[in-house]
Amino acid sequence: IAVRIMRTAKAMGLKTVAVYSQADARALHVERADEAYPIGPAPARESYLRIEAILDAARMSGADAIHPGYGFLSENAEFADACARADIVFVGPPASAIRAMGSKSAAKALMEKAGVPLVPGYHGADQDEAFLARKADEIGYPVLIKASAGGGGKGMKVVRAADEFAEALASAKREAKNAFGDDQVLIEKYLTKPRHIEVQVFADTHGNAVYLHERDCSIQRRHQKVVEEAPAPGLTPERRAAMGKAAVDAAKAVGYVGAGTVEFIAEGDDFFFMEMNTRLQVEHPVTEAITGQDLVEWQIRVARGEKLPLAQEDIPLIGHAIEVRLYAEDPARDFLPQVGRLDHLRLPFDLAGLRVDSGVRAGDSVSIHYDP
Repeated sequence: IAVRIMRTAKAMGLKTVAVYSQADARALHVERADEAYPIGPAPARESYLRIEAILDAARMSGADAIHPGYGFLSENAEFADACARADIVFVGPPASAIRAMGSKSAAKALMEKAGVPLVPGYHGADQDEAFLARKADEIGYPVLIKASAGGGGKGMKVVRAADEFAEALASAKREAKNAFGDDQVLIEKYLTKPRHIEVQVFADTHGNAVYLHERDCSIQRRHQKVVEEAPAPGLTPERRAAMGKAAVDAAKAVGYVGAGTVEFIAEGDDFFFMEMNTRLQVEHPVTEAITGQDLVEWQIRVARGEKLPLAQEDIPLIGHAIEVRLYAEDPARDFLPQVGRLDHLRLPFDLAGLRVDSGVRAGDSVSIHYDP
């Protein structure tokens, strides 16, 4: 994502500054940047999650703004606050919006007030095991236990019968505590034939908010997206407009600014709010393909205080796009993550209609410290 952001920044005449851990000293984003600063050892907690180290690099370089990309500190309200205190523009939403959407439980309570449809469930603070078991009975099995503070499939368990609930709850809470430092969970009705449809939203500081259509991200493995496409197949214009309006309502409910994605789960004729990602998504290129817009450019312009480039009625919908994620995995070992040197990598950059976003090249190494 750093290489992707640099491409737009340079097209806009902006100089770019990279930060890197020891493991990434020879990474492509370091090579492409105008300046680069080391921020610590390979483990993320000692480098990419060190707020002061990143701010020090910004000060040394004289940077006016920080784009957090995705992952690491991109949805960290403390980082957004720290940037504001340092008088450095955070290219993202205000910290208040990140906090509001950071807890699944709190976000769902806000969405309920805003009239955004929700999956039947319990999103409250009472975490007593017996109380949660009663709530699961009221909702009706199967149910889904989800970590309130996280995502990526961690702290998520499907429970199909009451006698499985206690064990699944304990397991979900352990995972949530280990991954996010918070074992609070919520319980929802488990939809058996759902589609995962998300809506790209954008808002500025002048009170304007729009949606740039939707993406279907239903093809997942281990609760992680593998294939995304836009627009969602089979979605009627009426349903698209209804989901778009609900997504914009969700963004407005938290005073959102910048790029965000409102995720819905859909089954039959119904759709329900799932969560909001307060950052640019990995799958943003398919939205760019069907709208002809550069979302990173939009982010930078909004961060400068400019109005959105287009009104809702002027946003195009052209053609169809599919994104496939390329992971470093071992297919012979049930697609477990694989690390090591990339001996051979040949990407088809020159095919018409094909876009490749990559931060690696042949000869690079895939580290154990970050997602492959």
